[in-house]
Parts: sequence; C-alpha cells; structure tokens
Amino acid sequence: MGRMVTLTLITFFGAIICCSWTKNLPNAPSPNIIIMLMDDMGWGDLGVFGQPSKETPNLDAMAAEGMLLPNFYTANPLCSPSRAALLTGRLPIRNGFYTTNARARNAYTPQDIVGGISKDEILLPQLLKTKGYVSKIVGKWHLGHRPKYLPLKNGFDEWFGSPNCHFGPYNDQSIPNIPVYNNSEMLGRFYEDFKIDRKTGESNLTQIYLMEGLDFILRQTKAQQPFFLYWAVDATHAPVYASKRFLGKSQRGRYGDAVMELDYSIGQILKWLRTFGIDNNTFVFFTSDNGAAVMSGPNESGSNGPFLCGKETTFEGGMREPAIAWWPGHIKEGSVNFQLANVMDLFTTSLVLAGINPPDDRILDGLDLTPVLLNSSQPLKNRPIFYYRGNKLMAVRLGQYKAHYWTWSNSWEEFRQGINFCPGEEVPNVTTHEQKEHTLQPLIFHLGRDPGEKFPLSVLSKEYQGALSGISAVVQQHKDTLVPGIPQLNMCDSAVMNWAPAGCKKLGKCLKPPESNPWKCDWPH
Repeated sequence: MGRMVTLTLITFFGAIICCSWTKNLPNAPSPNIIIMLMDDMGWGDLGVFGQPSKETPNLDAMAAEGMLLPNFYTANPLCSPSRAALLTGRLPIRNGFYTTNARARNAYTPQDIVGGISKDEILLPQLLKTKGYVSKIVGKWHLGHRPKYLPLKNGFDEWFGSPNCHFGPYNDQSIPNIPVYNNSEMLGRFYEDFKIDRKTGESNLTQIYLMEGLDFILRQTKAQQPFFLYWAVDATHAPVYASKRFLGKSQRGRYGDAVMELDYSIGQILKWLRTFGIDNNTFVFFTSDNGAAVMSGPNESGSNGPFLCGKETTFEGGMREPAIAWWPGHIKEGSVNFQLANVMDLFTTSLVLAGINPPDDRILDGLDLTPVLLNSSQPLKNRPIFYYRGNKLMAVRLGQYKAHYWTWSNSWEEFRQGINFCPGEEVPNVTTHEQKEHTLQPLIFHLGRDPGEKFPLSVLSKEYQGALSGISAVVQQHKDTLVPGIPQLNMCDSAVMNWAPAGCKKLGKCLKPPESNPWKCDWPH
C-alpha cells in the first residue's frame, strides 16, 4: 500500500497537467472502455431505481447523464459464472463455468477449485489488444487462481486485486488467507497485510481500488493509449466493508456504508475523465454480477427492489441487475431503454465500439447494443433471456413473458438450518425447496404486470397459450444449437489453494501445501 500515492496528490497532479495532454489527444475512433462490475449489488440499491434512502447521488447523476437499462440481466445468479460470461460473451454452459456434479447446482471458484477459465475461450482484453488497447483489472478476478488462469495469462496487461472472494480470516494452516496481487506477484494477504475488520467492517480496500483505477487512467491518458479498465470491486459482498470515513453514515447500516463509498468512488472516476477531457471518448458501463445476497440478512445484503428472491436463484431478484450506460456526447442524457439486455452483450458491444469483428468461430450469446445505446432504439425485440442454474435451463424470458421450466430456491435441509434464499418472500408452488419440474406445463408470468412473480397465468387462458408458443420455439432453437463446454468446476483439491503464490518468497509468506487428494466438489445449492 505504501507504493501508492494518495488520492489528493493524484488529483492535484492530474489537474495541473491535464490540459497539456488533452490539447494533443488524437481524434481516436476507438473509445476507452470502463466496465464497473459491482459484487452482489441489487437492482433496488440505487436511488434512481427507488431506494428510499437516496444515498447514491453519483450513480443517480450518472443515470441522468446517460442511459438507464431496467431490463438488464446477468448470465448466472452467482459470481464466477457471470464474470466468465461477461469476458467471453458466452453463457456459462458454453464457456465451461458450470458443474455436472449434480443437477442445477451453482458453482464458483473457491480456493480449492482445480479448474478455471478454459484455454479455448477468447477473453475481451485479448481481442482489444489487437487494436492497441491496454487493459487492467482492478479487484476480484474469480476465474481461477492457479497461475495459468490468472488475468495476465488471459489478456490483461495489469492487475491489482485478488483471485478469490475476501472470505476469512483463516489460520494459514488448514486454509491460507487470500492473496492480493500487483500484476503477476502477490503483495500480501487479506486480513494480514490488507486489513478487513470483521467486527467493525472497516477496510480501506475500496479506496485502494479507486486509486489504482485513477492511476491507470492517468497513465494511459498521458501515453495517449486507448484503454480498457475492468473495475471489479467487491465491498458489497459479505463480509461487507467500508473505510472509516463512510462507516456509520448510511441509513441502511454497514451494507449501505459500502454502497455509499462505491458511489463516491464512481463519482471520482467520472470526474477524473472530465478533468482529462476524455469523457466524450470513454464508454462507461455500470452493473452488478448477480442479485443481492438476501440470505445474508439486512446488515450484509442489499435490495432487489420489487423482484423475487436474490442471488443463487433464477427468479428475477437473482439475475436482473442495475445497469447504467454513460458516454457524454454519444448516449442521450436522461434516457431510459427497456430493451432486454445481458452482461454478455458488453463483450460484443465493446468489440464493436473498438472496431473489432467479434469471433466467428464460436457461438456468441452477447449481442451488439450500440443501436440501443447510441440511437435509443429497441431493435432486438425478440431477444430472449436464458436463466441457467448450473447445467440446467431453469427459465426463459421473451418480451414481457417469463416461463419457468424448473423452480428451486434452496433445499429443505438448508432452509431448516436458517439459510433462506427468499426471506419474507415465499410464494407457494413457486419458491420451492425441492427441484420442481414444470417442463410439460411451465409456470408463466407477465413481468410487466407481475414483476414479483407471484401470480402465474392460467394455463387455460389464450394469453398463456400464446406466450408458451413463442417461448417454446426459442427454447427448441437454443437446445438444437447448444454444445456445452467442458465443465471446469467439478474437481476440488486442498493442495491447489493459495499456499505459495508467485512473489511469496520475497515476502516470506510461502506456506506448505498438503498432499494432493482431489475430490468431486460438493455444491449444495
């Protein structure tokens, strides 16, 4: 942390020299790209989406200056698969970020996972590099922590952050604490060198991530290089944290403190772009990896607004995300577009903005949103949304209609232990605690009239039959063209944990791993 200049000094330095740089900036056709991916932040956490505390003034202003997308979805209700989908433009069932160990199980990349992002996938930064982009990830990677899976092996030029969630603290004997990397070597570990106080929630990580992002923007602007910044911060993932300046400020408790600090940080990044005069040549997109983790309770979880359940489920609360697109001079201010869109679209859209042809040797699920963003139109009217949970297609949305082919919140066993994926939102025969199949007669909801998925259409109605006919055709076409990728999240082994990451010898932080003893990972939900 001592290697980093303070935010005040960076701002002062940038204010002095920005004018001399921007005078000489070429009229580059390829815009800079910033994707801000929050962690477990819910649709209902933003003031612009109705959060009553109104504690996100910068995000609300970003929406007022750009475009709000109320029908924006993730590709999976859990962190790792959704991030793999963003960076590959492909559903997790295609890119391999799923498990076949059991039906419809959410899987991710904990420390003992053996797999990671497949070498057969092409990631967004790899393609952007062909047009001279410099790419940096700040924050959580979560696509595999073994050396061959890390960001710098997959197209990124720089990285500051962690390969896994900030769970802990651990005792470094049975489980090591998660490392924090600067590029290809660790700088330290969470809880040891990068503090997170589990009792108070205090941590400076968001401020560190902010400064890393600002420093990267400053350096690339000075070098007149187009850049891709993937700002994947994780303060709203349990255990939630905020710096001392923000702790105790929110009406919403500690989770709200974290949201307020992220909102402030986003405001600083947008201000930075204006300071350098590159705001009209920088496309910025804000969203979240999955719905709020409502099972974590009010102090550690956000709000999914009017939507049912949350993270880990394929109900709307698990997969509909807050989304704002911002690009002054290109995206109409204060616009709202109800186009059905998905995080995978950011892959294809970014390539189109950069003037790069998307790969044609594979099926891409991400679509080009530039007509939506730049022309405020809805050209993709028949675009479906697929709701996968592990290896199972659970539901499909087409237009205003959503059909559930399977329903499941979480198991009775977990529920009786106090783990509830839909607290206060139980809907009979919908939020089922067993995997319930509806393939012969899907549950269909009209999400315009019933965003909370509480009132299924009568199967005898013409409306039901019409909706089912359209969705059935989409499902059949999807299944006919689906070639699942090799599952990457089946095997676990304690020997592959973060015992001795690159750079540990310099720091005296190498730990001795146990003998390898792989097993099939147990994914309970």
